[in-house]
Amino acid sequence: MTQTLDTTPRLRPFEAYAPRPDVYDEMVTTDRKIRPHWKTFADSFQAVGEEELTRRWEQARRLIQENGVTYNVYGDPRGIDRPWELDPIPQIISHDEWANVEAGLVQRAVLIDRMLADLYGPQKLLAEGLLPPELVFAHPGFLRPCHGLKVPDNRYLHLYGVDLARNGDGSIVAMGNRTQAPSGAGYALENRIVLSQTLPDVFRDCQVHRLASFFRTFRNTLTHLALHHRESPRVVVLTPGPYNEAYFEHAYLARYLGYTLVEGSDLTVRNDCLFLKTLGGLQQVDVVLRRMDDDYCDPMELRPSSTLGVAGLVNAVREGNVSVANALGSGLLQTSAVLPFLPKLCRALLREDLKLLSAVTWWCGEPTVLQHVLVNLHKMVIKTTYPFKGLETALGGELSRSQLAELAARIKSAPHSFVAQEQMHLSTTPSMIGNRPEPRYMVTRCYLAADGDSYKAMPGGLTRFSASTQTMFVSMQKGGGSKDTWVLSDKPVEYVSLLAPMGQVMPIELNRFGGGLPSRAADNLFWLGRYAERADAFLRLFRGILLRLVERSGADLAPEITVLLRTFTHVTRTYPGFVGENGPKLIAAPEKELFHVIFDENRSGSLRSTVVALHRLASTVRDQLSTDAWRFLNNLYQEFVQLDQLKTRQIGDLLAMSNRMLMTLAAFAGLASESMTRGHAWSFLDMGRRIERAICTVSLLHTTIITDTGDEAPVLQAVLEVADSIMTYRRRYQTSLHVAAVLDLLLIDESNPRSVVYQLLILTDHIQKLPREQQSPTRSPEERIVMSLTAAVRLADIERLSRADESSHQRVELDDLFDRLHMHLPALSDAISQVYLSHTAKTTQLTDPGAEILYNPINSM
Repeated sequence: MTQTLDTTPRLRPFEAYAPRPDVYDEMVTTDRKIRPHWKTFADSFQAVGEEELTRRWEQARRLIQENGVTYNVYGDPRGIDRPWELDPIPQIISHDEWANVEAGLVQRAVLIDRMLADLYGPQKLLAEGLLPPELVFAHPGFLRPCHGLKVPDNRYLHLYGVDLARNGDGSIVAMGNRTQAPSGAGYALENRIVLSQTLPDVFRDCQVHRLASFFRTFRNTLTHLALHHRESPRVVVLTPGPYNEAYFEHAYLARYLGYTLVEGSDLTVRNDCLFLKTLGGLQQVDVVLRRMDDDYCDPMELRPSSTLGVAGLVNAVREGNVSVANALGSGLLQTSAVLPFLPKLCRALLREDLKLLSAVTWWCGEPTVLQHVLVNLHKMVIKTTYPFKGLETALGGELSRSQLAELAARIKSAPHSFVAQEQMHLSTTPSMIGNRPEPRYMVTRCYLAADGDSYKAMPGGLTRFSASTQTMFVSMQKGGGSKDTWVLSDKPVEYVSLLAPMGQVMPIELNRFGGGLPSRAADNLFWLGRYAERADAFLRLFRGILLRLVERSGADLAPEITVLLRTFTHVTRTYPGFVGENGPKLIAAPEKELFHVIFDENRSGSLRSTVVALHRLASTVRDQLSTDAWRFLNNLYQEFVQLDQLKTRQIGDLLAMSNRMLMTLAAFAGLASESMTRGHAWSFLDMGRRIERAICTVSLLHTTIITDTGDEAPVLQAVLEVADSIMTYRRRYQTSLHVAAVLDLLLIDESNPRSVVYQLLILTDHIQKLPREQQSPTRSPEERIVMSLTAAVRLADIERLSRADESSHQRVELDDLFDRLHMHLPALSDAISQVYLSHTAKTTQLTDPGAEILYNPINSM
């Protein structure tokens, strides 16, 4: 008997998936059959198995957390630490459907670019009545200083974003344009990397188009924008800074594309040319890939209150000395108000019909349209024509009668300021909620990069889905999530790299110095090194105290614990602590004060404030750190946050935390030592570490062995343990503990990486290699300080230093040396900062970056 095989696609991995019956679902048909282009994914997904899938997805979440993939939602308590939300189920687009969508996207990009060229040029569209003048002249995004500005190849749009959604009938329409500085392309790339590593077999079986070719095209486009130095142009990524919602993406793209990440204060305009302020001097910038709104880019000609941009940038563009992508003023056409006019404009400019239609949209500036909108307000989605603050998108169907009346009054008062769109029934897509797939409304943002006379579409994009099926708001800022977007190929997909193809001859100038380190980045790296070493010193001393407290549990505190507790306050600078008026009382029961110094974020010198500062500094120089280096520092932060959230804090928990955090700091130091090239970034990171280690070691010695207490062995052993030199000491002296030997090892032993003189010698080497503005016959201030301190320590007589006064029991000469070191080590740090990191107006230094501003861009996700 012949058995007939059932080839009907089934929902085996998604038996419990129940899409809404009244909307189009991306994966499932109305009769609950899986769509053909989802079948391979569904079968491969099923083959992974529920248990294995759970394990892999937990790894993926850890990878997202370790990589520090964040999206800052203003007002979210987690701030810049809000993790990126990625769903394990991708959004899948078939090969045939993508071919049609891609053609429409390319045409749309060309059209928008031509419109911008006209509006900032001859303005024929306005003269011929094809576009209402209110949409241009009343729009704050129309930058009058940029009218008539010549841009390379007369191209304004170099990276273009389009939000796509599917109608109830299954057709795909454009919801809006992203023309200013489209966000999300970097997140789409990170989503792809994470998901392809999580489901490598599934990804391969589905024959998904790769994204690297898109980014290679984009990089080539930016290179072509260079008006000078075309063979090796300097391209920078201009970011508002680490408080911006998408700062992760800015740093990620800069590192991926090989560009320098800069803030406005890193740049200056001289003689109508744009320069990057580096430690070695000014370096001319050829192309700026900006990630901030148009008017923030130049306080001189655009927004006077902006502290984020570069004064004179517009004039540098005007003089043809630098190119900006996207061109300044391109945000003008980001408004939804232009959508109703695109079909007519497409026929006028391109002589063809618009292939990819927009969502049904009405601009209320026309009287007949206004009346239609007011009558049907309860069915509409209301947006603003211009980027106003204080009015969010309103869904008429979710408003009460009084709210509708209030909204109608606002529209009547300024009709040209409002746009209405037909409230679409967005399609749903399966999203993993908990441990099962549930339908969520979705929108996909697609990206196009200029490519010669046309555009190249990213074969994929950033799909976002709603927080629930109770709302059609699809926004990352309102609790939604993201998906990787898979565009399927009809044949096996070839490997694509961001690098140039093999055999392609590319002119290249050999270079071992990289792109020049901005002074701001050097400053942050310097303090990153200092805070990393400060955390290390804190934890080593804290661990030594905890070990002794555990050993003495229930008994009177040993004298060395008293000394260590006072030393702890001095080394961590958490005054008054154990040395204040209440010191004796706190020493008698030290646990409460120790916990306070660990977890109080408002206390200067606390472990929490140190770790937070360390994480913040690492965030600002992400483009300078390797992925592994960032992971170590991010893990350190996450480790502390998890412990901080525990309701009960036991000494054992703190001891385990200290060990883990010390291991992480050691791994970071080792990775930096073995993996960073010996350029300026490495020098400033290491100088910060060396100065802080010297300061902490001097503080440790100064507060423990200045006074001869008679029985010093327990204290000396603790000092050696904290200084990570106990094994070296034992190899040399067995079990005999002497002040002179400890001082020799920790103060003047040039072979001990923990000694003070070792730090000074390394600092001397770094300082001698720092760039100088000009050769001078005299020593610089930082050279004089480090040479003086090195000589003082090298010439120290250990026997005399270890000798205590018979009456006072104080080691007076040692006290004098430590006082000198205490005074001049911070002076050395100040001297380095004043010359290289003070952000003054000198050529090789940074201008004052101003106060930290929470930058709320229009172009949010």
